[in-house]
Amino acid sequence: MSNNQLVVQEVRHAIEKMAPQFKAALPAHVSVEKFVRVTLTAVQTNPALLDADRRTLFGAATKAAQMGLLPDGREGAIVTFGNQAQWMPMVAGIMKLVRNSGEISTWSVQAVYENDQFDFCLGDEEHITHKPALSNRGALIAVYSIVSMKDGEKSREVMSVEDVNAIRARSRSGKSGPWVSDFAEMAKKTVVRRHSKRLPLSTDIDGVMQADDELFMPPAQEATQTAQAQPETTSAAKRPSRLQKVAEQAPQTQPDDDGVIDVPHREPVPETAGNADDSPI
Repeated sequence: MSNNQLVVQEVRHAIEKMAPQFKAALPAHVSVEKFVRVTLTAVQTNPALLDADRRTLFGAATKAAQMGLLPDGREGAIVTFGNQAQWMPMVAGIMKLVRNSGEISTWSVQAVYENDQFDFCLGDEEHITHKPALSNRGALIAVYSIVSMKDGEKSREVMSVEDVNAIRARSRSGKSGPWVSDFAEMAKKTVVRRHSKRLPLSTDIDGVMQADDELFMPPAQEATQTAQAQPETTSAAKRPSRLQKVAEQAPQTQPDDDGVIDVPHREPVPETAGNADDSPI
C-alpha cells in the first residue's frame, strides 16, 4: 500500500471518528452521514488537504458543521494556505443561511457575460435588466446582487470584473483555491460581501461574514496589524528627551462612568535650566 493510500485511510478514519462531534454541531436538516461523506470526498479530491495540518483540517470541517453547510465546493470549501486548512463559505452557502434566517424576502446574485443583454441604472429610479445569452456567452464582465426586503423595498449592488479583480489582488487567497478553480462563484461572493454591508442581516449571517474577512484581508493590512500588535522598543543607547520624561511622569487616567477622562491635579514639574541630559524636542 502506498504512502498516499495510508494517509487517505488515516484521514478517513479520523473524520469518521469525529461524526458524533459533527452531529452535535449540525442543524437537524443536515444528516451527519451526508456531511461526513461530502467531507471525505472533498479531502480525497484535493491532495493539498491530505498534506494539511490535521488540527486545522478538522477545525475547518467543524466550522462547516457549525454553520450547517457542506464542504462540497458549492455551499463552501476547505482551502489551504501553506499547510494550514481553512473553511471558506461560498455564495450558495451564504444564500442558504440568509434564507434560513428570515431577515429578508429574496436575494438573487448573478454573473453577467459579454454576450448577455445587460443594463443597469443608478439614481432615483434604479433598475437592473439582464437577459442571458443562451449559448456562447463570452467572458465574465460583471456580477450583481438584488435583495428584496420584507417591506417590499429593493436594494441593488453591481460590480464590474475590474472591481472584482481589484479585490482579488488584495485577497489573501487570490492566487489559489476557488479564485482559480471557480472564479465566477468567487466574483458573486465578492458582490455579496460588498452588498451585505448595507443590509439588515441577522447576527448569525453577520458573524459568517466577519469570520470570512480573514480570507479577504490584504497581505499589507495583515502586516500593518501585526506591526501594530508588537510593542515598541527603544534603543538602549538613546537617552530619553524632556518630552518623554514629562510623559512618564504624567498620572495614569481612567474614564469614569460618564465616559470623560478625569485628570487629577498635579503641581507642574519645574524645569532645570541647562540640563545636559535634555535633548532637543
